[in-house]
Amino acid sequence: MIGTGGEAGVRAARSRALAVLRIRGRALAVALLPAAVAVVLLAGASTGHLAGPGWGAARRIVTPLALLVLLAAGAVALVVARARPAMSPTVPIAEEAAPDLYRMVRDLADRLDVPAPSAIALTPDCDSWLEDRTHRAHGPPPDSRSRPAGSGGDGVPRGPESHAHRRAPAAPVLVIGSPFLWWMRVGELRAVLAPVVAGTGPSAHPDIAAARRFVRGLDAAVAVTAVPRRGPVPRAALAGVGWVARLLLRGCRGHAAEMERGVAAAAAERAQAVDYGLRIVAQEQVGLAYAGWDRLLTRVALPAWRMGRWPSRLDAGVVAALTELSRRDRLAEGFASRLGERPACDLLEEPGAVDEAASLLAARLFHGGPAEPGPDWSPVDWSAYPEEVVDRKWRTDAARLHRVLDAMGVRPAPADPAGRAEAPTLARVLDHLTEPAPPEGAARIGEPPPDDDEDLSRTTARGAALAARLSAELAREEAAATGAADASATAPTAAAGTPPVPGATGYPTTAADSAVWDDHTLPLFPLQPLRTARELLADHVTAMVCCAAMDTAGAAPGLDWLDGPSLLVDGERATGLGTGVLTLIEDGDPTALKGWLARLGIRPEKPVRLV
Repeated sequence: MIGTGGEAGVRAARSRALAVLRIRGRALAVALLPAAVAVVLLAGASTGHLAGPGWGAARRIVTPLALLVLLAAGAVALVVARARPAMSPTVPIAEEAAPDLYRMVRDLADRLDVPAPSAIALTPDCDSWLEDRTHRAHGPPPDSRSRPAGSGGDGVPRGPESHAHRRAPAAPVLVIGSPFLWWMRVGELRAVLAPVVAGTGPSAHPDIAAARRFVRGLDAAVAVTAVPRRGPVPRAALAGVGWVARLLLRGCRGHAAEMERGVAAAAAERAQAVDYGLRIVAQEQVGLAYAGWDRLLTRVALPAWRMGRWPSRLDAGVVAALTELSRRDRLAEGFASRLGERPACDLLEEPGAVDEAASLLAARLFHGGPAEPGPDWSPVDWSAYPEEVVDRKWRTDAARLHRVLDAMGVRPAPADPAGRAEAPTLARVLDHLTEPAPPEGAARIGEPPPDDDEDLSRTTARGAALAARLSAELAREEAAATGAADASATAPTAAAGTPPVPGATGYPTTAADSAVWDDHTLPLFPLQPLRTARELLADHVTAMVCCAAMDTAGAAPGLDWLDGPSLLVDGERATGLGTGVLTLIEDGDPTALKGWLARLGIRPEKPVRLV
C-alpha cells in the first residue's frame, strides 16, 4: 500500500501534470481564438446583425488570419504527433532469454502492487530507469507476442478484441544497467530495482501519462527542427515550428521537473517496504560498480577501441576489476566474500551472448565504433588482450615516436653490433632527450621552438619540441581516420535522442540536451581523455621502454584490471617506470631511468621491433 508520503508524491505529481496540460490547453485556445472570432463575424454577417463597412473590413482581415493560424497550428501539431520521441540505445532482452529475470521483476511488481514493466532492456552503464516506448514510431508493444487468444502468430491482435488491445496503454520498459547484473547478487539487484519498478504505478495515472506524452512530443519536435534541411522553405517552416515548440517547452519545464520529483518520491515511498535493509547495502555496491566500470572503460576498453578491437566481455571484466579493487582497497574489504552468492547474471539464459551485445553497444556509444563487427572492428577476449592490444599499442606508439624523430632530423643511434645503423632503439630517444638544449633563441632545423604552454614549460626545450610534434602527428592521424569513417558512412539512421534523465521514470531529456543519434554524432558519451602534450610524450617514451623490455629482456605485455596495459617482468608487474620517464622528459636527466633499465637487464642500444 502507498504510505502518506507516497500519496503526497502522487498528488504533487498530478498537480504538476495538470499544470502542463493547462499549458497545452492554452496553446490550443490561442490557436482556435482567431477562428472563433472569424466564425462570429461570418455568422453576424449572415444574420444581418454585424453589417457595415467596418465589420466587412474586420471579416476580410480576421478570416485569412484565422486560416493562417489554423494552418500553422496544424503544422505544429502534425510535427509534434509524428516526431519520434527520444529512446535510449539499449540491448533488448526477450522473455525467452531471461525467464528468471522477468519472473523476479513481476514478483517485485506484485509485492509493490504496481503494473509490471512491459519489457526489459539493458544499457551499458551503471543506472536503471523506466522508459516509455509506446509511440507508434517505436514499433509494436514489446509484449505483443505474448498476448493470448485473439492475437495472430505475428503478435497482431485479431478479431473483435483488436481495437481494445491497441488502445490499452503499455507499461514502460525497464532499462537495467548491465554491470549491475554481473556484479550484484540477485537479492541486491531486486533491492536496487524496487524503487524503479515502483514508478510504473504513477506512470499509469492518466494525467501524468498525458503530460509526459505532451512534453516528449515537444522535445521530439524540437529535435526534428534542429536537423539541417537543404531547402529554404522547409527550413523556414521548421524554424517556426521549432520556435513554438521551444516556447511551450520553456513553459512546461518547471512543472515537468516537479512532476518527475513527485513521481520519484512516490515510488521511493512505495518501495520502502521491500528489502529496505538490503537496499542500503546494495546502494554501496552501486557506487562501487560505477567506480569499477569507469576505470574499466577508460583504462582498459579505450586502448582496445583505439586499436580497432572491442573487448567482448566488458561486464565480466567489471567483476574482475572490482574483485581486484576489493583486494587492494581496505575500504572494500569483505566485498569479495559476496562472490560466493548467486550473481544476478544467472537470471539470463545466455549471459555470454548478452555481455557481447552490451559490450558492442558500449563501444558504439562511448567510442563511436561500428554497429557490427568487421575486419577492422573485431572482438577480443580478455585472454588475448595483452598480445593483441597491449603489445600492438606499445609498438604503434613507439613507431610514431621514431617517425617524429625522423621528421625532426634527429640522428639515429650508433650502429649496433650487427651493423644496423638505422634500427630503432631506445638509446636514440634517451640521447635526444638528454642532449643539451640549443642556445636560447636558436632552434634546431626542422624543430619548432618550445611551446609557451604552461604544461610544456615543465619539460626541457627538446622535450617540449618533441611533445608538440607528437601532438600534431597524432591529431593528423585522428583526422585522417575520422575523414575515412565519414566517407564510408552511408544512409545514416534517423533519430533517437539521448537517454533519459538517470533515475527518472520514463521522462526524456529536454530538447536543449538531446541530440540526433546517428553515425555523425557518435560517440554520444566520448571517453577520449584530454591528454596534454607532456602526458602524450610520457606515454610514447613509456611505450618505447616497454618495447625494449619485451625485445631485449624477455618481458611480456600484461593487463591490469584497474590501470590497463602493464609490463610484466618474470610474471610480476614492473613498478617504478613512471618516475624515471617523468624525470627524463621534465629535467632531461636519464639517470633514474637508466638505473631502472639496468636493474631489469634492458639493453637500450638493441633494436626493437615496431609495427
